[in-house]
Amino acid sequence: MDRWRPYPWLLRALWASLPFVAGPALAQGLDERSTAVRAVASAGLWGGWAVVLCATLVLHPLGLTLLRMAAPAAVVAAAWSVGPASDLPALAAVLGTVVAMVVALLPETAVLFVNGPAYPNERRYPLRPPGALLLGPIPLAWAAAVAAPGAAVLLLAAGRWVTGGVVALVAVGGGFVGGRALHGLSRRWVVFVPAGVVLHDPMSLADPVLFRRQVVAALGPAPADTDAFDLTQRAPGLALQLDLTEEATLVLVQPGHRVGPTVAVRRVLFTPTRPGRVLEEAGRRRLAGAPR
Repeated sequence: MDRWRPYPWLLRALWASLPFVAGPALAQGLDERSTAVRAVASAGLWGGWAVVLCATLVLHPLGLTLLRMAAPAAVVAAAWSVGPASDLPALAAVLGTVVAMVVALLPETAVLFVNGPAYPNERRYPLRPPGALLLGPIPLAWAAAVAAPGAAVLLLAAGRWVTGGVVALVAVGGGFVGGRALHGLSRRWVVFVPAGVVLHDPMSLADPVLFRRQVVAALGPAPADTDAFDLTQRAPGLALQLDLTEEATLVLVQPGHRVGPTVAVRRVLFTPTRPGRVLEEAGRRRLAGAPR
């Protein structure tokens, strides 16, 4: 992790600069709005920015969720400020917020946040989102958790009581469900501990599973013809295969139920966001090897 030591400060500096980069354009876009809308929008923008800045100072998976919820919202707000003339402040706001969003979505950012509360002798590496969620559910969850509450507050501030009330009702339930779903994506990782390797994936496993180093036979890229038990959930990217010398018991998650069926496995597939770094860590801990 030493080579990433400057990264947190770059991330904090980038987020701290957003009021200077996007602030003028957003203020210009709010000039023609009512006093109530300007006050509510300004309070929301400053409040969201301050919360995420604090999250970058105290690294935690919850902070990763907040960052990845706020960064797209900043892009939407900056894009809204672009008028027909497309002046320089508006274009700078869009460019700056897009850069902030790209950095927020980088795998290195996830590695940084999920390792915040980790013990010194363990290293966590996030897993890629399930492939099916990338096709629509993730943007919908973001809209329910961020866009709907924001739209409801602004509509009510503008005096549009009926429309704002309807959106607010949708936001109450959808915001909780969407926020919880997005946070679940921030809590999926493979973690190396002195005792071995742990898979922590609340979307697939009812409980984290420790594979003791004594039973780990190999860890490496999955062969094309593997028959290993698949925990990748069709996530894109290189899948890694963990081979064991004896069977391990997995308690799976069943849709609609926290605890599902139990399976015994000798080989497991998973897809980290940075498979190369996972293999480097496995090599340092003498757990790497070519799966059969």
